[in-house]
Amino acid sequence: MKKPVSIKLVANFCVTYGKEDKIMSRLGKTPIPIPKGVQITLEGKLIKVKGPKGQLEKKLAEEISVKVETEEILVIIKEKLPPEKRPLHGLYRSLIENMIFGVTEGFEKRLSLIGVGFRASMKGKDLDLKIGYSHPTLVKIPDGITIKVEKSTQIIVSGCDKQLVGQIASNIRACRRPEPYKGKGIRYVDEYVRKKAGKTAAKGAP
Repeated sequence: MKKPVSIKLVANFCVTYGKEDKIMSRLGKTPIPIPKGVQITLEGKLIKVKGPKGQLEKKLAEEISVKVETEEILVIIKEKLPPEKRPLHGLYRSLIENMIFGVTEGFEKRLSLIGVGFRASMKGKDLDLKIGYSHPTLVKIPDGITIKVEKSTQIIVSGCDKQLVGQIASNIRACRRPEPYKGKGIRYVDEYVRKKAGKTAAKGAP
């Protein structure tokens, strides 16, 4: 399945054409394909998406409705809405697409522990971090999230809920954010940490 569009880009696609009765964004009006093995259920304003990786649900805004067809989903927005409400069309299309991607492919975030003696391990359902403090740091892992530790210093956070995966990865990183001098701490694998010169180096500078 094609990787879903980032929600941060939704606003760039939201365009209004002429009359108010055509409040359709380029992104919002595009049908969402339903992969094989995915079940879509509507209960009033609640949409449920079930697939191989799990099940997700989301309440739709009053301005948004969904039409489920055999192989695709159409996201529909009410007509004659004020300009500030129009981006909801593209937003909810991206949210539903992310739900489908999550229950079929899943999302993941990777983090690295940088520092002498830094290591991670699982303690029951919790993540146990040894990150230079006098006491271990335990991170509670909620249902729906899977943690995998590789080589004691690589942490993989995965799950079907994109927002929850990102939040748990952020919580882990916040336990010891990378410091700017030696780079010690917890960082995302693809994160660039800009280092600062130490005091000694700064004094020696011309």
